[in-house]
Amino acid sequence: MADVKRKILGLLCLLLLPVAASAQLLWQQGRHYTLLQPAAPVSTPAGKIEVTEIFSYGCIYCFRAKGEMQKLKDGLPLDAVMTYVHAAFVPSEGWPMLQRAFYTAQALGIAEATHDQMFTSIWETGEMPLLDGKSGRMRNPLPTLADAARFYQKYGLVKTETFLKLAASKQIDEAVAHAEELIKLYKVSGTPSLVVNGRYLINNSTLSSSAQQRQLVDFLVSQERRRLGLPTPPAR
Repeated sequence: MADVKRKILGLLCLLLLPVAASAQLLWQQGRHYTLLQPAAPVSTPAGKIEVTEIFSYGCIYCFRAKGEMQKLKDGLPLDAVMTYVHAAFVPSEGWPMLQRAFYTAQALGIAEATHDQMFTSIWETGEMPLLDGKSGRMRNPLPTLADAARFYQKYGLVKTETFLKLAASKQIDEAVAHAEELIKLYKVSGTPSLVVNGRYLINNSTLSSSAQQRQLVDFLVSQERRRLGLPTPPAR
């Protein structure tokens, strides 16, 4: 019986080798993704593989990609976890304030529940006053943390004074500083960007579709799984 099992396992390995080799040929380091050295720290527990979107609520490309990012998140293997790092690349469009608001919401435990609504309130309804609806330009003055606090009071059920007090705290200063350090380690200069487990930066410009993006993420997750010696999880 043991010999039969060994033969079956050997046959399965032989059958899977062409698949693995094909994926390795399809996705090339240096072209489709960049190996980050040193690797950035991850926030997921042992046994989990982190897939990070670097984004901004003030980025229209992030707004347009949010549906695809949700598909990516929903389709990840069971041992992979989606995380988010908010960038502050464009002060003239309010990104630093939105970054601080995001990490405040995250500390309050309401960031995930209000994520899509923040995009909607900026880019569709204008409820979060970043854009002038008539001209399509950034408002002057830009929205403030007080505007963000009112948004999170409405959609996150957190009192504005609670939100503003936490937003001005050392805890959020440290969260923002950590995000900025991660962005440096990721070597990204634009949004949205994707990093797998702090080690692989996906080069979006080499991909022809969001389906390809998901396939590449799956490949890099499986590559990390092998590197870490983790078991293959059951299918969703």
